[in-house]
Amino acid sequence: MDILLIGGLWLNGSAWDRVASALEPLGHRPVPLTLPGQGDGSASATLDDQMAAVLAAVDAAPGKPMVVGHSAACTLAWLAADRRPERVAKVALIGGCPTVDGQPYADFFEVSDGVVPFPGWNPFQGPDAADLDDEARREFAAAAVPVPADVAKGVVRLTDERRFDIPVLLVCPEFTPAQAREWIDAGDVPELARAKHIDFADIDSGHWPMVTRPAELARILATAADAT
Repeated sequence: MDILLIGGLWLNGSAWDRVASALEPLGHRPVPLTLPGQGDGSASATLDDQMAAVLAAVDAAPGKPMVVGHSAACTLAWLAADRRPERVAKVALIGGCPTVDGQPYADFFEVSDGVVPFPGWNPFQGPDAADLDDEARREFAAAAVPVPADVAKGVVRLTDERRFDIPVLLVCPEFTPAQAREWIDAGDVPELARAKHIDFADIDSGHWPMVTRPAELARILATAADAT
């Protein structure tokens, strides 16, 4: 099965290199995505541009792919399910949940000169970055790609309720499956509260398991793909 891999803010396809290397021997074809505005010098890229690139990858898959979104890009993965409910086999969400219709994609950090630069590690103190050592933090910050403002501030539009029929895997890194279930049951994650088939996978990591637990993350994703 093709497994499309979409990184969160400041990440391009290279963030998945070690996960992809671990997925191939497990019988799946990883497809890490580098989207418009992720290192191509195009600060004018929009959320629609990125969504179009994700949909092109879905359409190019020989069968129904599993679409994996990390952090903010959980919303991009969910948008793929919304736009291609007949083509997406499963959605895997890592460390995040989909934004609801009508809300900005990822309007969390300050815009500077038309982009959202990596803000440093202060916003991520605690469980998010606890498993990143100093060298890993330096490498991450050096590789971080500023996010075009029109991506971060792009308004999410969800239109097809068939997305709720697609199986979902929620991978829980810096939070637990029990916490995720509480949030969903409390109505804090409206999109997942309406999903008809949702499974949870725990991974003992911070917010970026593709950096600190790539082999374990690959096994979780392969198991989810095998179960479709």
